[in-house]
Amino acid sequence: MTENEKALAGMEYDYLDAELSAHKLRAMTLCQQLNTMDIRDAAGREAVIRALFAAAGARPRVLQDFHCDNGKNIRVGDDFLANYNVTILDRAPVTFGDSVLIAPGTVITTVNHSLDPAKRRANICTALPITIGSNVWIGANCTILPGVTIGDDAVIAAGAVVRCDVPPRTIVGGVPARVLKTIE
Repeated sequence: MTENEKALAGMEYDYLDAELSAHKLRAMTLCQQLNTMDIRDAAGREAVIRALFAAAGARPRVLQDFHCDNGKNIRVGDDFLANYNVTILDRAPVTFGDSVLIAPGTVITTVNHSLDPAKRRANICTALPITIGSNVWIGANCTILPGVTIGDDAVIAAGAVVRCDVPPRTIVGGVPARVLKTIE
């Protein structure tokens, strides 16, 4: 298996692999282009988003400074908004439903470094997919960790660190995030 195939399968992989480095360089180049474009050029910005992501529904919006590892592992539904300073480390798939709002400063990461120092020195990581349902609002400065699924209509309170699945129609917050309330 290639290192990319290992990453997509949730296996350990070498994050400095040449193929993965090429994916990252492509993503960084497109992110740089997007981050320096005139914000009034909606059509041009959308074209870059569509080139960067694997799939995008109607009206995708990504504001400056956006960063990702691959881009081609990101799929967004209709009316997606990534506000300022959002980072998505997408070595594994990251899938968003429709009408997802991501507030400034959020990090969504499929990547996890090993707890074993020898493996960290050997550039070994793992990646697990993240799935975010429709009508989800992720507040400012949140962190969504590998392998998490967030249900439809959920709200992630500002500053939350989400390490476990979030049920639909709930508000979660804290470090680590826990259910604070059910949405009626």
